[in-house]
Amino acid sequence: MQKMLQTEQLMEEVLFEERYLSPEVQSNLHEGYKLYPLRSNDFERGYLDVLSVLTEVGAHSIDTWNTQFQFMKKHNDTYFTITITDEKSNKIAATGTILIEHKFVHKNGLVGHIEDIAVDASHQGKKLGLRIIEALKFIGEANGCYKVILDCAVKNIPFYEKCGFSPKESQMAWYIPTTTTTTTTTAQEKSHL
Repeated sequence: MQKMLQTEQLMEEVLFEERYLSPEVQSNLHEGYKLYPLRSNDFERGYLDVLSVLTEVGAHSIDTWNTQFQFMKKHNDTYFTITITDEKSNKIAATGTILIEHKFVHKNGLVGHIEDIAVDASHQGKKLGLRIIEALKFIGEANGCYKVILDCAVKNIPFYEKCGFSPKESQMAWYIPTTTTTTTTTAQEKSHL
């Protein structure tokens, strides 16, 4: 069984090169946990279940997963999604993403935007959220970002301050109204992006 699992992992695609993973974060994880780039088989490892602790994920099939994964991989200078996997169960325990924005300001500078930090309820209390943030900051620095920013609920400010962030200005949001006449972009339409 272990040999079959190792063979499957060798054939599996990763979202980005492992050189962007922090060795320090890896060494600070509890035994039995491992840091990875998002992998093509993470659908089966419960990635979307972990993400659902944040918000509605929606119904996905393996086809919609693969389409999104390939889109993100095609733009792997922008999308850096990481996971921490419980190696014993081969299930995702935590995840987070940093998006790298290419700007004109700051001499064509780069800004990292942290999104979708989620820790499975059964793995909370093990500092996995902290490790995800540290790993994403490492990716931002490795890509040459001049800053890394995130939005969070007011109740989460103390946690992010412990991670080295400080409050700055305010977040605003405008949610696009959904109607029955709203068109969705199909995978084929998205593929040109």
